[in-house]
Amino acid sequence: MEGKKRLAIGVDIGATNLRVALGTKDGRILAKRTEPTNIRGGAEGVSLQIGAMIRKILGSEISIKDLKGIGIGSTGPMDLKRGAVVKASNLPWDFIPLVEPLQEAFGIPVRLLNDCAAAVLGEKAFGSGIGTQNLLYITLSTGIGAGVFIDGRLIMGKDGNAHEVGHFTIDFEGRLLCGCGRRGHWEAYCSGRNIPRYVKFLVDEAKEFSDDEMAGSLLLAEVRSQRLTTEGLFNLAKAGDSLALKIVERLGMLNAIGFADAINAYDPELITVGGPIALRNEELVLPPIRKLVGNHTVNRVPEIELTRLGEDVGLYGALALNFVED
Repeated sequence: MEGKKRLAIGVDIGATNLRVALGTKDGRILAKRTEPTNIRGGAEGVSLQIGAMIRKILGSEISIKDLKGIGIGSTGPMDLKRGAVVKASNLPWDFIPLVEPLQEAFGIPVRLLNDCAAAVLGEKAFGSGIGTQNLLYITLSTGIGAGVFIDGRLIMGKDGNAHEVGHFTIDFEGRLLCGCGRRGHWEAYCSGRNIPRYVKFLVDEAKEFSDDEMAGSLLLAEVRSQRLTTEGLFNLAKAGDSLALKIVERLGMLNAIGFADAINAYDPELITVGGPIALRNEELVLPPIRKLVGNHTVNRVPEIELTRLGEDVGLYGALALNFVED
């Protein structure tokens, strides 16, 4: 058993999955659980699901009294004053209470951050960001987000949303609608949820590819049958499908613009990249960003690398959140 108050709970809330971990102050994850985010239980059901997952992890051997607290990194936007998620682009509720119901259920401190803000704390405490004073974490996932650690401190903003890079405008014509209800945002084109829509737009509406380029493409059949997924696009590109490769190249161009906007805004010395799109397709995603980002930024281009913490980066950050004041 770890020393008292050296244990804590980390929670990573995504639009697709909920992940809960028991870990230590020095960054060891002792146990973790992953479940699909239950959207049938309503907004209040999220905290109930988290509570049930925590109890399953603790079992009968670990007491709540042995925990330092519960740290939560969640998809945003945030209302940190009320301890809630508000009007999330990728969840179907306008207000998701988290801090108050979990504090009432467990009687220990509960701390909440945007999931990417938590992730950048994980990088700073346990990953490539150790010793770094100007660090940016960007996730390419169901949505697109960032965590910002500049001049030795976490950047938050008035409501805790000073890092919503996925809602940078990269298309001034606003051709595609973002989940937030605005047009032209980075997330509307390059997020896991929206890439299939962008591919359909390119193939069906933009007419940017010739008949010869589309002839024989398995991707075209997937688009026409409405079966295309983001994973399917990258798998076809890996298999050499010419149309898929051209579209992945176009995604790289747009990602480079988004990364450049973030570099211009925050001037980091290191950017670490996570999320399943990047983690599963590193050789297709990162090289075009590194190649093209300098075309769009006035600031010196920092190192850009895949996170070493993998899919657990958000959990590491949520754990670190419990110990930031130690």
